[in-house]
Amino acid sequence: MTDILATLRTRLADLAPTALEIRDDSADHAGHAGAAGGAGHFSLVIVSNAFSGISRLQRHQQVLARVNDLLPFPIHALQIKALAPDEIS
Repeated sequence: MTDILATLRTRLADLAPTALEIRDDSADHAGHAGAAGGAGHFSLVIVSNAFSGISRLQRHQQVLARVNDLLPFPIHALQIKALAPDEIS
């Protein structure tokens, strides 16, 4: 799964994140139908100026546009939290 984490980091790099946290949650979903085929569950938090002034939907679309070929395999599920820098508390 470390290759997938590296791939996600590389794919999201052009958004120039000021913070990027990617977590492999696959162990929490063992036995789940999607996990049974070897696909992983991941969560990511990304903070970028690219998200300033746009909706949550547009932010998710920007992330998914960079990783959509990884879905549904090797990534079965991807939880996304995309923030602008001024939204960090």
